Amino acid sequence: MAKHQFQTEANQILHLMIHSLYSNKEIFIRELVSNASDALDKLNMLVLTDEKYKDVTFSPRIDIVANKEAKTLTIKDSGIGMNEEDLMNNLGTIAKSGTKAFLENLSGDQKEDSNLIGQFGVGFYACFMVADKVEVTTKKAGEDQALVWKSAGDGEFDIENTTQDGHGTTIVMHLKDDEDEFLEVHRIDSIVKKYSNHIPFPIFMDKEKHIAAVMDDEGKEELEASRTEIENEQINKANALWTMAKKDVTNDEYKDFYSSIAHSSEEPLAWMHNKSEGAVEYTTLFYIPSKAPMDLFRVDYQTGIKLYINRVFITDDEKELMPTYLRFLRGVIDSKDLPLNVSREILQSNPTMDKIKKTSVKKVLSELGKMVKKDKEKYDTFYSEFGNVLKEGLYNDFDNREKILELMQFNTLNSDSTVMIEDFVKNIDEEKKEIYYITGKAVLSMLKSSPALERFKAKGIDVLVLNEEVDTIIFPMVTDYKEYKLVAVADAKFEESEEEKKAEEEVAKTYEGLAKEFKDALGDAVKSVETTADLIDSPVAIKIDKEDPSYMMAQMMKQMGQGDPNAPEPAPIFQINPNHELLMKLKDSADLNLINDAAHVLLDQAKLFDGQELSDTADFISRLNRIMSKAL
Repeated sequence: MAKHQFQTEANQILHLMIHSLYSNKEIFIRELVSNASDALDKLNMLVLTDEKYKDVTFSPRIDIVANKEAKTLTIKDSGIGMNEEDLMNNLGTIAKSGTKAFLENLSGDQKEDSNLIGQFGVGFYACFMVADKVEVTTKKAGEDQALVWKSAGDGEFDIENTTQDGHGTTIVMHLKDDEDEFLEVHRIDSIVKKYSNHIPFPIFMDKEKHIAAVMDDEGKEELEASRTEIENEQINKANALWTMAKKDVTNDEYKDFYSSIAHSSEEPLAWMHNKSEGAVEYTTLFYIPSKAPMDLFRVDYQTGIKLYINRVFITDDEKELMPTYLRFLRGVIDSKDLPLNVSREILQSNPTMDKIKKTSVKKVLSELGKMVKKDKEKYDTFYSEFGNVLKEGLYNDFDNREKILELMQFNTLNSDSTVMIEDFVKNIDEEKKEIYYITGKAVLSMLKSSPALERFKAKGIDVLVLNEEVDTIIFPMVTDYKEYKLVAVADAKFEESEEEKKAEEEVAKTYEGLAKEFKDALGDAVKSVETTADLIDSPVAIKIDKEDPSYMMAQMMKQMGQGDPNAPEPAPIFQINPNHELLMKLKDSADLNLINDAAHVLLDQAKLFDGQELSDTADFISRLNRIMSKAL
C-alpha cells in the first residue's frame, strides 16, 4: 500500500468540505454523477475515434446503490476509468490553477460558496461533506491493472492494486452518522431528477416495487399475498435535452439542465435554444448565468461551452468555440457536420465551425437586444454582471461592433441615469454628427467634473462619460456608429470666428512670459505650456498630444498587452486658462518662488482631475502650505 499526502490546496478544500460548506450538501451527488458522465463521454469519443480503443465495449450506464446496513452510498460508472497517474492528478492534486481562485473567492456564505465547487473543478471533494471515508475502485479502459484509492479526508490517501471486472470507476462513500437521508431512495431519486435528469446516459437504482395481492374472481379470498420486490430502474430521462424540440421542454427542465452543466444551484438569467437545419445542421443551447463566474477575468478562465458532434462529447476546454467577450455563456453546441476526430487546430480553421460560431454570436447578441426592449430590469442585472466583458467585443469583433454598441449602457454628462446609444444620438447635432466621449480611470462624479468638459457644459452638449479602465483602451479603437463619428473630447473642434481666434492669439501673447516660467519650473514633466479657450471654471488642465510618437507607441503596446503597465504616460501638454483669476495674478507676479510652487501644485491638481495618482504627495503638500502661508 502506498501512502500519499494531499497537495496543500487540495487539503485546504477538503477541510472546507468537512467543516464549512455543508448548507447544500446534496450537490455532492450532482458532482459525482457529472464526473461519471464526463468519464462516459471521454470513452465514447475514444471508442469512435482512436484505434487503440476499437475493441473496448462501450455500454454506458451509471449505477447508484444505497446500502442501509453498511451505511454506504455507491456511485458506479462504465466510463474511461483511471490509472495511477490519473488518480494522482485527479484525486490527489488540483492541477487547475483556477482552484486557487476558488479559495480566494470564498465569501463565507455557505450556499453561495457551495455554488463554486463544480465551477472550479473540485466537485469530487464534495463527497467528504457527507462521508468520513471514501474508496474509489477503478480500471482504465484498455489496461489490465485495477486500483483502489482510499482516504478519510485527513490529509492522506492510499493507492493499492486490486481487481475489477471491466473498466470504469466505483466510488463507495461511508456516510457519517447523521447523513442517513442520503440512503433513502426517494431522496436520491429527487436529487438526480433535480440536477441530472438530462445527463445523456442512463442512471439506474434499485427501487422497491409493491405487488398487490391476487384475489379470487369474487374479490373475497386472497390467492397470493401482497409483496415487495426490488426492481432496478432507470431514474433519469437521459435524453440530451438540447436535442429535444423547444415546445417539449419545460422551463423547469431548462433550469435543471443548467444546474448540471454550470454546477450551480442558482437559476440562469436567460437561455437561448436554437436548431439550424440549413446547409449546416447544428443545435445550440446557451445560458446566461445570473451571476458572473469567479474566474471571469482570469486568463485561465474555464470555458462554459461543451462541443458535441452528433451527441458525442468532443471537448469542454476549447476557448475558440465562442469569442472571449461571450465567455460568460454556459451551454452546448452539437453539430452533425464536423468529423469526430476533430482537433483543436481543425476547430480553429474549420468553415463549418466558423459558420456555427458567427451565427451563434449574432443569435446571442440579438437575444440580448430583445431583452433590452422587453425586460429592462433583467437586462440591467445582466449588464451589471457582464457589461464590461461584453464591451471587450468592441475591440475585437468588428463585424458586430454596431450591435454591441447598441447593447452598451452609457453614463453621460447631462444624465443621472445610463442611456443606450440609440437614444443618445437623438439629441446630437445632425450637421456635425459627432458623438463626443471622455475616458478616464476615475470615480464617475470626478470624471463628470473634468476641466475637459467645461466647454461642452457651457454649450449644452452632452458627452459619453466612460470611467472604466477598460474604456481607455477600447474606445480609441471605436471610430463610428452608423453615420456618426465618435470623437474624444480632447479632439473636438469648435467653430470660431476670425475675431475670436485673433482675440485668443492676443491673449496668448500676454501669457508667453508665464508659460515660459511654468515650463522652466516643470521641465520634462510637461511637453509644453499653452493657453486655451476650452476652460471656463478651472485654472488648468492637461491633455496628451496624440501626434506624439511616444503616445502612439504607448497605446500600441497597451493594446497588444505589452510594455510596463506602471510606465508613466507621455509628458502632457499643460493648458492654462487666461481668464481665471489665479492665472491673472500669477502673470503679474514677480515672485519666481511662488510661480515655481504654483506651477507644480496646479499640475498636480490637473493630474488628480485626470484620475492619476500623485508621484510625490509630500512635495505637493509642502508646496501648497508655502502658497497658503504667503496668502495669509
